Amino acid sequence: MNIITLTTFLPLIGALVLVLYSVVAGREGEPNKLNNQYRYLTLLITTATFLVSLGILTGFDRNQVAAQMVVKAPWITSLGTSYHVGIDGLSVWLVLLTTFLMPLSVLASWHVEKRVREYMLFMLVLETGMLGVFVSLDMFLFYLFFEITLIPMYFLIGVWGGERRIYAAIKFFIYTVVGSLLMLAAIIAIYYYNGGTTFDIVEITQNFATKRTAIPFPVQRMLWFAFALAFFIKVPLWPLHTWLPDAHVEAPTAGSIILAGVLLKMGTYGLMRFNLPLFPEVSREAAPFVMTLAVIGIVYGALVAMVQPDMKKLVAYSSVSHLGFVVLGIFAFTEQALQGALYQMLAHGISTGALFMCVGMIYDRRHTRMIDEFGGVATPMPQFSTMFLIVSLSSLGLPLLNGFIGEFLILIGTFSSDVPYAKAFAVFGGLGVILSAVYLLWMLQRVLFGDVTKRENAELEDMEWREKVALIPLVAMALVMGIAPMLFLRGSEKAVNKVKEAVQINAPKVAEHR
Repeated sequence: MNIITLTTFLPLIGALVLVLYSVVAGREGEPNKLNNQYRYLTLLITTATFLVSLGILTGFDRNQVAAQMVVKAPWITSLGTSYHVGIDGLSVWLVLLTTFLMPLSVLASWHVEKRVREYMLFMLVLETGMLGVFVSLDMFLFYLFFEITLIPMYFLIGVWGGERRIYAAIKFFIYTVVGSLLMLAAIIAIYYYNGGTTFDIVEITQNFATKRTAIPFPVQRMLWFAFALAFFIKVPLWPLHTWLPDAHVEAPTAGSIILAGVLLKMGTYGLMRFNLPLFPEVSREAAPFVMTLAVIGIVYGALVAMVQPDMKKLVAYSSVSHLGFVVLGIFAFTEQALQGALYQMLAHGISTGALFMCVGMIYDRRHTRMIDEFGGVATPMPQFSTMFLIVSLSSLGLPLLNGFIGEFLILIGTFSSDVPYAKAFAVFGGLGVILSAVYLLWMLQRVLFGDVTKRENAELEDMEWREKVALIPLVAMALVMGIAPMLFLRGSEKAVNKVKEAVQINAPKVAEHR
């Protein structure tokens, strides 16, 4: 079996195994014992998926521009859609990020007691959906996987979330599905403009690049907007971000890790996969407007994070700020900025996933996330505090940690961009780096340091072995990405340059259409 297909569907196969096992063992098993077995079985499946996915990395040729390890088989022949999957420099690290975070998220879910079997099933289905988005080379297949991720995340928030979980789940679902339906309309339109014969992303992109597919420029604007709105909601870009804080705060810890670590990247990945290569002229025309929204998101997210009394909400608003950097880099259209945007996707997935994990650990002990309830936590929990400090510093962009590389490349690339007012965008975007240091360091000072303010804090137990196994790999990756960034940047260089050339070569005369 092709390794891309195996990696993508192994979690789904594992979900079926989990169902069958529960049917057989559930007849006579004790509930607590069965729940533990479900946890270990899911951990085994997600770990196996990660180990299998390492074969993708070892077989990936970083010097090849075209998609690799491709499988293309007829599916719905009457529509011209096929099972077409593969990876390139844009997607390979996002696939590895997904498989890396999933077993750690399962470990972070160990304290879930309600409907453990169903919880683990949704986690496994969600993993297949996310992987399918990154490996799909057929638009119809991409849309199906994009929508599949909605269902398990909706239930993870709505069933296992906090007090306002139903409100948060419905808001998340409505926002995302509205954008997705617009994207579906754009996919259908592109299909018919290509003669109604194929949904193949590679073929359609080539047709657009060589002008074999002629679409009037006003129609291109509408199609670009339909894709962009779907992806901007997913990112989320200001002012379409309002669903995110509610979803993060109400989601269980693992839901927040996956939402921040992977699901948000589906939006920025979509912009690089569809908007820039398919509609380069419209992308250049819209760049100043999009970069304005990105800079507003960077500053706004940071300012709102500064005044949050809830640690989880603070981290949620930090995502709005950090993903604004990614969008800024994408629409700067330079190699450094695009590389920085892709790197920042990975770095954000590691550092923010780790932050949500830390918040979940301390919530399991105190059953509160209010910053004012803590103080002096470093005294009873020195190991936890060390980890929390490192991942916070990585999130604020300290040199030699992963957050620094992406933001530095984005700002350098934006400053050298030929997009109007790019230098001003880079300067104002740089404020986000300063503000992130303010809200993260202020949180650390109030939570970890000083005197132990409450008796409950003095009695807190430090990390147990399961929590160490979950958090240490994230801290290690933050260090590796900060010290040796070229291990990752070389793999994406060819694909990023292809996107850059598509925008710069195929869109030289935007002014003619105005």
